[in-house]
Amino acid sequence: MRQTSTAPRNNKLKPSSNLIMNGSVRVRVIRTLLAIQNGQSLASVLDPLLNSLHDGDKSFAHALLLTTLRQWYALARLLDTLADNPIDEVEVRTTIQVGLAQLLYLEVADHAAIHETVEAAKEIDFAHATGLINAILRKVAKNPSKFRKKCDKKHSLPNWLAYQLKQDWSEQYDELMQGLRQAAPMFLRVNSAVTSVEDYQQALDGAEIDADIVELTTGFNLPNSSDTAIATTLSTKGLRLHQSTAVNALPDFAFGVASVQDMHAQLAAPIINKALMAKISTDKSNTDIDSEANNNELHILDACAAPGGKLAHWLELLSSNEPSLFHVKQNDESVPLVSKVKLTAIDNEAPRIERIHTNLQRLNLSQHDLQQAEKDIELNIVCADATRWQHGKNKKAATNEPVFDAILLDSPCTATGVIRRHPDISILRTEEDVEQTALLQADILHNLWPQLKAGGYLLYVTCSILKQENVEQMQDFISHHNDAVAIEFTEYCSWGIAQAIGRQCLPIDSESGDGFYYALLHKTMA
Repeated sequence: MRQTSTAPRNNKLKPSSNLIMNGSVRVRVIRTLLAIQNGQSLASVLDPLLNSLHDGDKSFAHALLLTTLRQWYALARLLDTLADNPIDEVEVRTTIQVGLAQLLYLEVADHAAIHETVEAAKEIDFAHATGLINAILRKVAKNPSKFRKKCDKKHSLPNWLAYQLKQDWSEQYDELMQGLRQAAPMFLRVNSAVTSVEDYQQALDGAEIDADIVELTTGFNLPNSSDTAIATTLSTKGLRLHQSTAVNALPDFAFGVASVQDMHAQLAAPIINKALMAKISTDKSNTDIDSEANNNELHILDACAAPGGKLAHWLELLSSNEPSLFHVKQNDESVPLVSKVKLTAIDNEAPRIERIHTNLQRLNLSQHDLQQAEKDIELNIVCADATRWQHGKNKKAATNEPVFDAILLDSPCTATGVIRRHPDISILRTEEDVEQTALLQADILHNLWPQLKAGGYLLYVTCSILKQENVEQMQDFISHHNDAVAIEFTEYCSWGIAQAIGRQCLPIDSESGDGFYYALLHKTMA
C-alpha cells in the first residue's frame, strides 16, 4: 500500500524485494522506511534491519526507526512548511524526516545528525538533494524547541484516520492523538498454572527488573435459568514493567512462566472462561455437580487464534488449580464442572499456525503436554478460513450445526488500537481497508454463530478503536440475529468506556494498555 502524504508522490518506489541491508545505520533505516511505504510491514523488516547491524548500533537503529514512524505524519507536515517547493521524491522526503526525527526527538548532536543524514542521501544515490537536505536540517537545528512544539501540536496520523477518530471519540480526541504517538508499556501475563503474579514480581525484583502489579476488574450480568441476571465479577492481574526488557532477561521465560501480552488483551480469556463457568454452574445448580461431570464434556472454539496469546491464556486458566471448569469449590470440596474440554483453534495461514505451536511449546501447553496433565483437555489446531470453516473432519461431515459451548473470536481488524506498538499501521492502512475489514468481520460472525449452541457465549474482540469495526458491527449483527443478546458490562468494570454494546479501551496514557474492544454475546433458546 502506498502512503497517503501531504505532498504528491510522482515517482514510484523500488520493489520491496530489493531491500538491501548495507551501508550506514541511517541508510539502512531509510531503506527500511521505504520498504514500509511500499507495503511491507514493520514486523517483516525489523529483524532483517537489526540482524544486519553490529550490537552497538542496534539500539540506535531501533529507536530511530520507531521514532520516525511514530512521528511520521507530523514530520511530513513540518517538512512541507520548511520547503520552498513541494518535494516529490519519496527517498528525499524520507531522508529528511529521518534527519528531523534525530534533531527533534532523539537529541542527536546537530553535527552528527546533519552530516550523517546528508551522507546517507549520497549512499542511496540522491546526491543531487544534499544541498536541500542540509539547508532544511540546519534551519531546524538553530531552534529545535520551536520546531518540536510545532510538530507536537499536530496529530501524526493520516487525515482520514484522524477525522474518523474525531467523529468516534470527540471527547477523548486530543488525548488519543497524543497517546498514539507514544511508546506503549510492556506488560507480562504470568502463567497461573505455574506461579502467582506476586511471586513472579518478586522474581523480577531479584533480577533487578522493576514491575508493578496491574489489576483490572470486570463486571457483567449473566442470565440464569429463571431469566434473571446474575451479577458476576472477576479480577485479572498482570505486570507492567517500568522499562521494556529483552525477554531473555526475564526469569524463567524460556520455561513458560510468563508471556509478553498487553494488559487489555489479558481480559479476553478470563471473560469468556468466567461466562462459561457461570453458565455451567447455573445449569447444574439443581443437580449434583460431581455426578453430572462424569459424562459432561465441553467443546469450545478459539477463532482467528494466531499467534496464540489468548489461546495460551485460556489453556493456562483451564490448567490452573485456581477455580476453573475442572476445579470449583462445593461444600468445601473441590469438584469438577466438566469431565473433558475439547478446544479447537483455527487460523487461516500456515506460518501463523506454526507460531501458535511454537508459543504453546514454550508454555508447556502443546497437545503432548496436555495429554500428560491430570485434566482432560483435547486441543485441535486447524488451518482454516473462519468465513467458511465448519466443524467436522471433512466437508461432508461439516453441517454448520451447533457444536460449541463458547467461542472466542479475536476478529481481524485494522489494528488501529495497537499503533503505539506497530506505528507502520498508520502508513499501511487506507480508508478503504476499514470497509473491507468490517465486511470480513461480518462474514466470520455469520459463519460461526450458527455453530454456537443455544445458551452459549461468543466473545467478540478486536484491537481496533474504530466504531465501525466494533460497536457498530455488533449492533448490525444483533439486528440480524434474534437469538443474539448482548451481555451488559456493569459499572464494576475498571477498564474501558461503556458503549451501546460492549466496552472500548483507548490507548491514551503512557501506563495503560492498547486499544481493545470487547462485546459478550449470549445465544438464547429462541
